Amino acid sequence: MPAKQDQFELQAADFGEEFVWGVSTAAFQIEGAHNLHNKGTSIWDEFTAKKGNTYKDQHAEEACDFYNRYKEDILLMKRMNIGHFRFSLSWTRLLPNGTGELNALGVEFYDKVIDFCLECGIEPWVTLYHWDLPLALEKKGGWANRKIVEWFEEYARVCANSFGDRVKNWMVLNEPMVFTGAGYFLGVHAPGKKGLGNFLPAVHHAVLCQAAGGRILRKWVAGANIGTTFSCSQISPYRNTAKDHRAAEKADAMLNRLFIEPLLGMGYPMDSVPVLKRMQEYILPGDLERSVFNFDFIGLQNYTREKVKHSYFVPYLRAKIVKASKRKVKTTLMDWEVYPASIYNMIKKFNSYKAIGKIIITENGAAFEDVYRQGKIVDTDRLHYLQSYIRQIHRAKQEGCRVDGYFVWTFTDNFEWAEGYYPRFGLVYVDFSSQKRTVKLSGKWYSKFLKG
Repeated sequence: MPAKQDQFELQAADFGEEFVWGVSTAAFQIEGAHNLHNKGTSIWDEFTAKKGNTYKDQHAEEACDFYNRYKEDILLMKRMNIGHFRFSLSWTRLLPNGTGELNALGVEFYDKVIDFCLECGIEPWVTLYHWDLPLALEKKGGWANRKIVEWFEEYARVCANSFGDRVKNWMVLNEPMVFTGAGYFLGVHAPGKKGLGNFLPAVHHAVLCQAAGGRILRKWVAGANIGTTFSCSQISPYRNTAKDHRAAEKADAMLNRLFIEPLLGMGYPMDSVPVLKRMQEYILPGDLERSVFNFDFIGLQNYTREKVKHSYFVPYLRAKIVKASKRKVKTTLMDWEVYPASIYNMIKKFNSYKAIGKIIITENGAAFEDVYRQGKIVDTDRLHYLQSYIRQIHRAKQEGCRVDGYFVWTFTDNFEWAEGYYPRFGLVYVDFSSQKRTVKLSGKWYSKFLKG
């Protein structure tokens, strides 16, 4: 059984003075103010406006109203001893049409957020792209159009020149496997496209953009600490058969290796997933060299493990994820298995890439049912989840693995993409009818843990 709150044996100091502790958020999920002050329309604005795309047709037009309540939330972070705040910039708030004229009011908003963070002693960690592509660019093909590299470079320069004098910690992309896979292959996320003809060029162009963004930040931001983030899950065969082991190898290549290996100059894992050879149609001379960049850190975002079995009926991969709910294991509201060793094993896996310098856990957390009891939000399952995963990070660090930070997903309950407001991940409960914030039991524990 997980350790009880008062029995948790670790303290933040046990991870070393340089270890970074924080919380993560994303612009579209918290800001609201979807059409205020010249903000343009993103693919997620359009996707959530169409019926049937999200849980109960919910949208993020107001979300957590961070746009108007940023001071309240940042002050709450300060009271909770949270010293590092990861948030993303809204591309359409800065460049409403994706390129061209800069929106001064968008720059002003992020200036105020950054300045107030620094005033409160909180270090800003900025993500350039967290899935909210300008709709104007999607109408030109979006990530499937090679011109996205030029568009993204312009956006990255705008961000670097606008905020690089104060922001020193940067992440280029958030989970490219998710926004290309869910948005351009499965169609369950914005922009709702499907098929290899959309997915393969989107993957290659995202690989080019993650390196291009890194180079621009290196050029324009003095003393920058630059990273990019990857979703990752431990992949295990469902049964101990040759076919299931092969299926797990393919799934691991797609979910965990597809973006990191070209970044490190290893190319795409085509030997493990032969269908990726079709990507050669989109690879131009010099692209593999342009895909390489020496990031200061890699952000890993781990929540669970997946078990995979062979399936003849799944095209291209012949591999199928077996849902956690069908495996009689403890799950979160997202139907993800609670498996703390997954984060340890993923730290070990990425440590095997010798070219990687620092590793930071840029997201980890869980959605569970929150219990309202005598004016308090009791979320014991989340508390135990965080403790058990943090314990596994310490285990990896004690064994000499490179792991140098941890950010909880997420600070406040927010809009969870296609799942709407149903799964709550926050350390802080949000009553979306009143926007009242209430620190949960897990948030109180994290605050005490950080204080020591």
